[in-house]
Amino acid sequence: MEKHETIVALDVPSAREAAAAVARIGDAVSFYKVGLELFLADGPETLRALRGEGKRVFLDLKLHDIPRTVERAVGSCLRYAPDLLTIHAQGSTAMVEAAARAVREAGSDAKILAVTLLTSLDGSDLEKLGVSRTVEEEVLALGRLAAAAGAHGLVCSPREAAALRAALGPDAILVTPGVRPAGGERGDQKRVATPADAIRAGATHVVVGRPVLGAPDPRAAALAIRDEIRAAAGA
Repeated sequence: MEKHETIVALDVPSAREAAAAVARIGDAVSFYKVGLELFLADGPETLRALRGEGKRVFLDLKLHDIPRTVERAVGSCLRYAPDLLTIHAQGSTAMVEAAARAVREAGSDAKILAVTLLTSLDGSDLEKLGVSRTVEEEVLALGRLAAAAGAHGLVCSPREAAALRAALGPDAILVTPGVRPAGGERGDQKRVATPADAIRAGATHVVVGRPVLGAPDPRAAALAIRDEIRAAAGA
């Protein structure tokens, strides 16, 4: 899998709007994220359309249930041939192992990514949940657990990417949402960084939604982010 790529989040409510966004972006992006909202509305149609245009798919459903249910759900997701598929690291070892087993037994090339801590959360949220560790400590603990259980990579905030890269080595896939160009609106994200910061911290992929989809010229916005990433990666 290529490194230092932009993944555009298709955070729209229908296949029609997703297709329109992809058309506006054109050849500037080859990797798209389909999350829960769009998948529940028009998942199969959207995924078929993306595949038909030769795009790669990040199926971001953040599966989190008992191990057997997650194993079966992963098997169902594989029919759409995603390149990346998310589960929650908080499901713990047995659940992550079950997800990895489903991919392995299917002979799929899909990569399981474990979500460490949502980028909408910060230290005060952890306190409310009764978690005494700091954000970085929690992310590192969950990241190590998921990697040991067979996850191919992690979803993390750019702010924790450097610590995870140091802990997990050069081969782990690190996908970072919560990426905003300099001066961009944070929205509902709390732990954010620029695309260049994310790449320099060790991210392999950055996920960007509103800064591209909401731009007057989505293709130009995507190209600017791509150029920023390449410069940060030394390409």
